[in-house]
Amino acid sequence: MTTASVDRRTVIKGSAAAAGTATIVAASGSTASGASAYFAHGVASGDPMPDRVVIWTRVTPTSTSTPGSGKGPRVWVDYEVATDQAFRRIVKKGRIATGASDDHTVKLDVTGLQPARWYFYRFSYKGRFSRVGRTRTAPAHSSTPSRVRLGMVSCSNLQAGWFSAYRHLAKRNDLHAIVHLGDYIYEYGPGQYGYGNDNVDIRKHAPAREMVSLADYRQRHAQYKRDADLQELHARYPFIVTWDDHEVTNDANKEGAENHDASEGSWLTRRARSHRAYDEWMPVRMSGTAALGDGTRLFRTLRFGQLAELSMLDLRTYRSTPVESPASGEASSSERSIAGAQQLAWLKKNLTSERAQWKLVGNPVMIAPVTFGTVPDALIDPINDVTKLLPEDGVAYNIDQWDGYTHDRRVLFEHIRDQGITDTVFLTGDIHSAWACELPFDPGSYPVVRENAGVEFVCTSVTSNNLKDILGVQRRTASVAVETILTAANPHIRHLNFDDHGYSVLDVTSARVQCDYYAIGDRAVKSTGLTWQASWQTLAGTQQLRRVHTPVGGA
Repeated sequence: MTTASVDRRTVIKGSAAAAGTATIVAASGSTASGASAYFAHGVASGDPMPDRVVIWTRVTPTSTSTPGSGKGPRVWVDYEVATDQAFRRIVKKGRIATGASDDHTVKLDVTGLQPARWYFYRFSYKGRFSRVGRTRTAPAHSSTPSRVRLGMVSCSNLQAGWFSAYRHLAKRNDLHAIVHLGDYIYEYGPGQYGYGNDNVDIRKHAPAREMVSLADYRQRHAQYKRDADLQELHARYPFIVTWDDHEVTNDANKEGAENHDASEGSWLTRRARSHRAYDEWMPVRMSGTAALGDGTRLFRTLRFGQLAELSMLDLRTYRSTPVESPASGEASSSERSIAGAQQLAWLKKNLTSERAQWKLVGNPVMIAPVTFGTVPDALIDPINDVTKLLPEDGVAYNIDQWDGYTHDRRVLFEHIRDQGITDTVFLTGDIHSAWACELPFDPGSYPVVRENAGVEFVCTSVTSNNLKDILGVQRRTASVAVETILTAANPHIRHLNFDDHGYSVLDVTSARVQCDYYAIGDRAVKSTGLTWQASWQTLAGTQQLRRVHTPVGGA
């Protein structure tokens, strides 16, 4: 996602917690009292399957064994998995080694579990326990669950505000997992891309520079994992994650990035460092395993019985260099790809499969085509700051997303049409705004011919700036005119909100998929509240959207 210029004023407002050791105050109901300073970065789980789930923590065995330091002994950490929170019915336990070469992170795949079941897990070192985490396995592949309910989040920039969306999600008791669609961390140093038009640092990034080295990436991950609201959400639900660009650096592609130059060394070396830290610090299977350093493949499939299959995409590692001009016509070249040939073939195969009714696609950047009417000149730069949708000449391409790689989109949509695939839903992050879109095979004939490849739900950012923030105006003022222009020029965009931050909830049943959009208040206020904004759903077999006026329960 393209961001504002990094040449910004620094306004210090608060500070982030350092990435060293400290005693965590136990969250109510989450752990026994006195969670150890050995486990200052919390616990997490992810990638649930019917018989297994990944669990994670980070141990700090000595005061000098801080994240990214490369210091500290190799140690053994014990883990326990139980069916009850008091750990009277332990079903799995064991010991795993970690050390400075792994940044003292602990990640393993716990196998032999029962499907569609809640479990509790914890770690211990020298007799001191971590907080307790709760996780859930996926339904059996042969089962037909009545529903799957997922939280959706993206774009969580620590400098731009408090993670209140995570706090509110953690209060829900009706979800099965959290899908994080990218930009889990941000690479910038203090004073760069903060809160609002003046780039205020609500909290300052550590280390106090742009991430480049392996130590930098490790320290930044550690800082984010120290956030209390993120820790609470990780301890409550398993995560299913993918990366976008800021986990490495802005506008990344397979050959470089907008925010990388020769002074920062080799691009491939920098990317490898970021991928290594991601593997260490996230509860995710890379190249199919929880083992560290055995591969970097992130695209993968998670199934929820015969109800839904979720294909999580990686749209940064394999993408071609962006076109220099959206007016050049190169965006449609068959020589250019956003997904890469292997991943695109894998996705097409998944969509053709009849393993599950709903084909969900975790899609880091927007796939819906977007064209434009006349947008006032004064709004072009602010819109680009959020979405990179409009070049200054007004040509209608979003070159950082699927609009900049239209051959891949055309091949994918043609495959869906030719194979008669239905019930396809793209889940998207990246652009700090809420959208609900139909995906027409032919945008030029829509809505006279309302035939679609599927629908797309785009969740807004947790904290990263949106249009009102860049403009420095009140919500539902200047953005309303822009939304009106965009939806008029693109009738397949059924819902658009450029103003709010928060999260979404995706509720999947055999009859329909519904997306509820929730908004927090001011990101600068740690205790800010939450409101429901809108809900949209697609009925089975229709590939179309309709508005509904009630969210699913549980907020």
